Formats: sequence, C-alpha cells, structure tokens
Amino acid sequence: MSPGRDGGLDAGRLRPPGIGLLLAEARGLFEFNASLLLSPLLMRAPRGDGHPVLALPGFLASDLSMVPMRRYLSELGYEAHAWRMGRNLGGLARMREDLRARLTEIHAATGRKVSLVGWSLGGVYARDLALWAPHMVRYVVTLGSPFANDVRATNATRLYEALSGERVEELAEQREAIAGDLPVPATSIYSRADGVVNWRTCLLRPSDHAENIEVYLASHIGLGVNPAALWAVADRLAQPEGEFWPFDRAGPFAIAYAPPEQAVSA
Repeated sequence: MSPGRDGGLDAGRLRPPGIGLLLAEARGLFEFNASLLLSPLLMRAPRGDGHPVLALPGFLASDLSMVPMRRYLSELGYEAHAWRMGRNLGGLARMREDLRARLTEIHAATGRKVSLVGWSLGGVYARDLALWAPHMVRYVVTLGSPFANDVRATNATRLYEALSGERVEELAEQREAIAGDLPVPATSIYSRADGVVNWRTCLLRPSDHAENIEVYLASHIGLGVNPAALWAVADRLAQPEGEFWPFDRAGPFAIAYAPPEQAVSA
C-alpha cells in the first residue's frame, strides 16, 4: 500500500491521520447535536438489566466528556459510573492501581460484574483492566481506542509521552497483551474518518466473542456522542452475561455502519 496522509502505511509503519482529518474533528459538535435530535430513536435501543457500567474518558478528557454516555445508559436501565479521577493525563502504568481500585470498588458495592466503556485512551485502560480481573468484568467496549498495531500512529503520541512521562516503547510487553484476545467479550467501535488516531490501531482480532464495528464518517472527538456509536454501545451491553452474538446492523442507524467484512479490511 502506498503511503498517504490519510493514515496509510509507510515502510511497514502506520502514519497518524493527516491534517485534513484532524481539522475536520470540529464536526464532533454536530454529532452531539444529532444525538440530541435523534434521542427518541436512541431510546428504542435494547434495555439494560441494571448491571454496572464504568465509563472511562479519553486522553485530556474528564468525567464531563462521558456525561452523555452515562446519562444515556442510565436511562436505558444501567447503573452508570464515572471514573472519579479528574482529567485523564495519561500513564498506563501510573493509573493502573487507581483504575483497579475503582473497578474493585464498583464490583464489591454492586455484587455484579462491571462492563467497561472506554473512549480513546480510556479504552486502552479498559482492556488492561479486563486482562487483570476477568472475574470482575462483564464486557468491554472501546471507542476509537489505539491499542493494536503501531500505536504511535496518533496525533497525540508526543503530548501523551510529555504529560504522562511514559514512552510508548517502554510498555511493549503490556501493549502486546492489551492488543491480544481478551478473556471477556469485547467490541471495538472506530471510524476511518478519525482525525486523531489511525483507525488501524483500533482493530481487534475478530473471534466468537470479539468484533469490530466501523461507524462511517464519525470523528474521534465525536465518537462517544455519535448517535450510531451510542446505539451500538447500548446494543452490545444488552447481551446477557456470558453470551455474545454479532452486532446486527439492521437497526435505525443501519446506514451508518460499514458491513462486517469491510470493518476489518485494511
């Protein structure tokens, strides 16, 4: 594949999304407004069974960014929880103990397995938590999370390393595990129009309990409030504990999803 500014391959390495896609991230506001406008449709999603869901924000974001997601899931019948750790300044190793303590707290308080919904870097944390405590985790949904392939292919890598004090290369062993198969069901939701992370870094290996869902034209900043992405999250979390079946793209937002075979092709 020839190199390109859209996040293509360059001598075996992935490149971050180009400046055009990065500037187009401003459309995230329109995705949020679309969710508000389409809220009657969104409320037709499968209802939850009351199990706890921990929402993990992306890099530089806080619990405020996950308010729409938590409110939506709460209205569908889930017990949605914030992470309560302030702004996410990064650091997989540095944040690990606090994240584990938060998961343990929710699991102990509810007596139920916890589903994890992570946006961007929050999804990397979610996959790490599932590896650590599969007996506490019910399901993992990631949104535009760069956990696979060349994870340096983002427009936030240098800032992440500067603020977190961690270099991506120093976490090779942990990254390899996070990019592998999880012991719990998992879904990766992503967009090829992502202007922050190369979409190929969001691809998990499909299996009988893991899948990729591509949302057409979604931005990185807007993915967590995009109506089609919200519907997909709700649909996945509604599966009975211990069960998994492929996402049905025939719902009210069917036009927004790529076919399954396209969702994993590079």
